[in-house]
Amino acid sequence: MNKKQKNKYFGNTFFIGLLSFFGGISQDIFIPILPLYLANVLHFDKSFIGLTEGLVTSSASIFRFVSGFLSDKLGKNKPIVFLGYFLSFISRPLLAIFTTSFAVLGLRFLDGIGKGIKDSPKDALIANSTETKTRGKGFGIVRALDTLGSVAGPLLLFALLYLLQNNSLKYHYIFFVTAIPLVFTLGILTFFVKETPLVHLKKPDEQKYSLPKQFYVFLGIVLLFSLGNSSDTFLILRAQNVGVGLLAIPLVYALFNFIYATVSIPLGSLSDRIGREKVILLGWITYALSYFGFGFAQKSIEIWLLFAFYGIYYATTEGVVKALIADLVISEHRGKAYGIYNAAVGFITLPASLIAGLLWDKINPAAPFFFGAAVACMATLLLLIFEHTYRIKRVIV
Repeated sequence: MNKKQKNKYFGNTFFIGLLSFFGGISQDIFIPILPLYLANVLHFDKSFIGLTEGLVTSSASIFRFVSGFLSDKLGKNKPIVFLGYFLSFISRPLLAIFTTSFAVLGLRFLDGIGKGIKDSPKDALIANSTETKTRGKGFGIVRALDTLGSVAGPLLLFALLYLLQNNSLKYHYIFFVTAIPLVFTLGILTFFVKETPLVHLKKPDEQKYSLPKQFYVFLGIVLLFSLGNSSDTFLILRAQNVGVGLLAIPLVYALFNFIYATVSIPLGSLSDRIGREKVILLGWITYALSYFGFGFAQKSIEIWLLFAFYGIYYATTEGVVKALIADLVISEHRGKAYGIYNAAVGFITLPASLIAGLLWDKINPAAPFFFGAAVACMATLLLLIFEHTYRIKRVIV
């Protein structure tokens, strides 16, 4: 794909971001209250909640893996992304109807499958719509719009909780509302997002048949970091544990997402200029400091500040890590690379969330955060060694 074609498809990133915007609204209407619903209404213990979220994410990882390979094989991404969002469209409202532990686990699993199916092909769409020198910005645009949806979602949740505060079925009505934004997501994907053609190398290349060694080394470091990065469910539970009220939870979450959205594009663009690894290092250091803070927090105001600071971590890693993978892997194998990456990180979420739940129940609520911070420090050191050991060979297509 030549430069003119790349510029043509760069506009695709806006529509991918826009469908992610509505997807983010749907997800973040219910994510801030889901752990509270499971703990306070259905009375599941923290270990079960950790098991549920970890199992959902890890089980869905196989679909990230399969969908990445499938998108490369078919040379198409849009139909797979559509199926992923459609499964979430079905599963989220049904949480209002089915409330047994088995049913909740099944519905969360189905939602996780939807997320797993769409993630790798969507990442490949973004990567194939951009060129190396603007790829960080492209992923930043999508992350910013996605996260703006995650600002709007909690704000809508706050309004719904306020209006329904005296209604015993408030959680159930909110779960039904989550389906509405996904109608827009499916429409934008169908009518506005363009399928991007794969770029086939004209000359033999060692990467033509396998993923580069650097990709696997980097992935190993990311997996170590992810072992201490349990579900954000525990951040919400920690906020309530410290004293943040139910009505304030969505606002805290909206603040986190607002910071995340605000700095995603500039930090993504920064990675285009100074290198992806340096920005990821900044993000992991921010994560470690945030988690130490969550461990020590004793007042509600501290939680507000920590959630805002935590947004910087997401902005420096979510899109930038995926941009770095696109730099390392040729277009023909990006679906596979994202499938392996997303699946591996998803699988590690199960032990990470189990460890966090056990540390919370068996030691104290601060323990999971001290553990996460310590693991992040170790991963940061290894990433620093990786940056100085390998001279990253960027892919230019």
